[in-house]
Amino acid sequence: MKCNKEDLLLYAVTDRSWLDGDTLYHQVEQALEGGVTFVQLREKELEEEQFFREAKELRKLCRRYRVPFVVNDHVEIAVRADADGIHVGQSDMEAGDVRKRLGPDKIIGVSVQNVEQALLAQKRGADYLGVGAVFHTDSKADASAVSLETLRAVCEAVEIPVIAIGGIGEENVMELAGSGICGVAVISAIFAQPDLKTAAMKLRTRTEKMIHQTSEN
Repeated sequence: MKCNKEDLLLYAVTDRSWLDGDTLYHQVEQALEGGVTFVQLREKELEEEQFFREAKELRKLCRRYRVPFVVNDHVEIAVRADADGIHVGQSDMEAGDVRKRLGPDKIIGVSVQNVEQALLAQKRGADYLGVGAVFHTDSKADASAVSLETLRAVCEAVEIPVIAIGGIGEENVMELAGSGICGVAVISAIFAQPDLKTAAMKLRTRTEKMIHQTSEN
């Protein structure tokens, strides 16, 4: 599966912090029913076999909804679970090394914070870029702020799709209009909400409106 710009409209990054007795599978399914267009499995604490089982189950679920599914950081899990691809940060493997391990047909996303990193990631084979944090976020304590000007500069510098991440929600997504992004990546804006399906539906509607304004600018 290759990465289409439209697939990146509403990109959900999982977080089991708010499971509260629910399963991640059920929460992701609720998000998919609400209109999420891309899913990233992000696990920092799970031991490898449990991570693998989770990845395999969610990959099947996402294929049922025809939504791309990628794994955060862990290349071997992505390979074993036959995920559609992987998302890596600046401190993880270089995009070129990941491409050699995954092969030509998998999706590779890279987190960047400036134009220099963006151009390098594109050169090394990234399919899309995640830029952030564009707003303050508690989901990633180590995330540095990226200005709207930098976000716009990244979008103008590269030819691959760009999404914004970090502190984005229904209340502030319109502030990103005109930046050149094709979508937003969110964590708590969906997974911390009492009704995930409704939260996803509302955020998708707002994001589509924001993208429409972006394309008019």
